[in-house]
Amino acid sequence: MPEARAYGDVADCLGDRDFQLALWILYELHYRGFEGVDDAAEWDPLLLVSRAGLERTMEHAVRELVASTDHAPPALEPDSDPAPQVVKALVQMTIGDGVSPVATFLRRRATREEFRDYLAERAIYHLRESDPQSFVLPRIDGAAKAALAELQYDEYGGGRPDRLHATLFARALESLDMSTDVASYLPDVSGETLASVNLMSLFALNRRLRGAAMGHLAAFEATSSLPCEQILRGARRLKLPDAVQDYYDEHVEADAVHEQLAIRNICGNLVTAEPELADDVLFGAAACLAVDSRAGQKLLTDWQDRRDRKPTGSGRAEAAG
Repeated sequence: MPEARAYGDVADCLGDRDFQLALWILYELHYRGFEGVDDAAEWDPLLLVSRAGLERTMEHAVRELVASTDHAPPALEPDSDPAPQVVKALVQMTIGDGVSPVATFLRRRATREEFRDYLAERAIYHLRESDPQSFVLPRIDGAAKAALAELQYDEYGGGRPDRLHATLFARALESLDMSTDVASYLPDVSGETLASVNLMSLFALNRRLRGAAMGHLAAFEATSSLPCEQILRGARRLKLPDAVQDYYDEHVEADAVHEQLAIRNICGNLVTAEPELADDVLFGAAACLAVDSRAGQKLLTDWQDRRDRKPTGSGRAEAAG
C-alpha cells in the first residue's frame, strides 16, 4: 500500500470523517462556538496551528482532485482581458454540470425516510446558510463588494428575520419533528458532506483564497435553482409539510437571480479589479463542483446500499410517483 500523502495516516482527507469533523469544529469557533467553550478559543494559538495544518492538507487534496476530474477549469488566454473570459468559463462550467443526480433521485424515487436523510445531511450547512461568504465582504471592494452585499442581503431575508434562509430551513426541519441544533447532526454526517461545507470556510477565512471563495459561490448558486426545483417536486410527491416546500420554492427563484449576480456582478467585477485572481476564481468554482459531486455520490451510494439490505418490495409504495 502506498504511503499516505496527507495529515498523519489519512490517505483521503476529503472522505475521512475524523479529519473533516476536526476541521469543522475548529471552524465553528469562528461562527457560533460551543456551549461551555471559552470564546477566546477562537484565537488560541495552538488551535490555529492545528487548523492551518489541516487546511494545508485539505487544500492540497482539493487541488489534486480538481486536476484529476472533468471539473478542471479551462486555461485563460494570457493576452486577453481575463474578466469576460472568467464569466464565460463559469457559465460553461456550470451549464455543463447538469442537474444533480441527488436532486433527480429526490424528485423521482426517494422515500420520506430518504428525504429526511437528505435534510439531515445538509443541515450542517443550511443552518449556517451563507455565513461563510460573509467573511469575504471586508476582503473585496468596489462593484464586487456591492454585489456580494446585495446577494447576502437576499440570503438573510431581505431585512425580514423570519425569511432568513437558515430560518426557513430550520422551520422545514421543525415541520418534520427534526432537531434544529446543528451539532445533533454531526454524529451521522459523512466525511464527504463535511468536506463540502468546510471548503467554503477554508476559502472564506483565508484572504489569499478570496477569489476561490467567490468562484465557489458562483458555482454553488449557478447549480442550485434547477436542483431545488427537482427537490421541490419530490417534496410535493411525498406530500411533505408546507414548510419544506417553502424552503425549496424560495430557492428556485432566488438562486436563478443569484446565479447572474455571482457570476457577472461579483466574479466578473472582482477579476476586473484584481486580474491576478482570475485563476483562483475558476479554481474555486471547479472545487465546488468536484467536492460537491463526491458528497452527492456518497449519499446516493449509501441510499442504494440501504435499499439492497432491505427485503424486496420495501418502500416501493412511498417511492413511486
